[in-house]
Amino acid sequence: MADQEMLRRWRLVLGRYAAPSLDHATMTERDRLLDQSLDYLYSREYEGRGMLRGPAGSGGSLDSSVITAIDWLQRTRKLFPQEVFERIQHHAVDRYHMADLLQDPAVLRSLEPNQALARTLLGLRGRLSAEVKDAVQDIIRKVVDDINRRLRPQFVTALVGRRNRFRRSQIPSAQNFDPRATIAANLRHFDTASKRLVIERPIFNARVKRTLPWDVILCVDQSGSMLDSVMYSAVVAGILSSLPTVNVRLVVFDTSVVDLSHMAADPVQVLLTVQLGGGTDIGRALQYCETLVRTPHRTVVALISDFEEGALPGPLLASVQRLSEARVKTLGLAALDERAQPVYDRAMAQKLAGRGMEIAALTPSHFAEWLAEVMG
Repeated sequence: MADQEMLRRWRLVLGRYAAPSLDHATMTERDRLLDQSLDYLYSREYEGRGMLRGPAGSGGSLDSSVITAIDWLQRTRKLFPQEVFERIQHHAVDRYHMADLLQDPAVLRSLEPNQALARTLLGLRGRLSAEVKDAVQDIIRKVVDDINRRLRPQFVTALVGRRNRFRRSQIPSAQNFDPRATIAANLRHFDTASKRLVIERPIFNARVKRTLPWDVILCVDQSGSMLDSVMYSAVVAGILSSLPTVNVRLVVFDTSVVDLSHMAADPVQVLLTVQLGGGTDIGRALQYCETLVRTPHRTVVALISDFEEGALPGPLLASVQRLSEARVKTLGLAALDERAQPVYDRAMAQKLAGRGMEIAALTPSHFAEWLAEVMG
């Protein structure tokens, strides 16, 4: 088994230029995808030196199709750990001139705006020319607008009003559905033969407007692995800023802390301002958030992070405990994208929970409901 694993590793290192004897190495489907991804980029090292060219059409200069290059970046991001991907992307941009493919505004505007493209452009933003700045901003804005259209109704419904169980609504909504009242009102329609309750009249609760405002402090990890969460957090901050019942503060951090509250209402500018990458000092960020608290019992501090603390954990845990003892609602979101992939430091999450922070891995729409419950 050890010999097979060594052969497999050498096969991935050498790629298509490996000796024929290595073709017998055990390769899974994922290994073949890794091999294709590495070959797409690193075969150009050989070709740039005029050595060992592959079959016609298999190499050459970095692909002339910007769409192919971006697809490759997106696939590679999923295949490799974040640190490995960042190194591969660095090689693609600096050594093999991939950024040159993204320097034509007309080409960028011809691409279909989507979150994957937005992620790629944000990751390469510092390496793109000033000529494409407007095109990049247009793409980011279209993606942000699309996310906003999907999320805004849920946040408005959840936060502008809460359910009033003493007044019924004529407008049906899954969020307002009252199952207990519905069962009670339809018990006479119970079919004893089939043992089923026939619902003739579902009951929905009306909603009442909130009056006293809440302070919501979004504390967002902007390290490289949190790009999806940064994108959604920026949109959520924009939505919350537009609600009359919420005062929003937006804080982003890596090893430094930056207060972007003054631009929280404009998620596009937030995304074009954040500096993705760097280390992580969560304790320092939460200590800053403590200084923003004015009315503790009506304040929510939502930490959006993978909880991979790069500094000593003591200051972080102490800050959470102080906030909790002051009656501040502290929430820890391990994921803030639509897939809600729970990739985070579980040991640290347990320690934070032990100091009073509620921890969850949620989609943005579920975060709206969670926030409403906490503020209810």
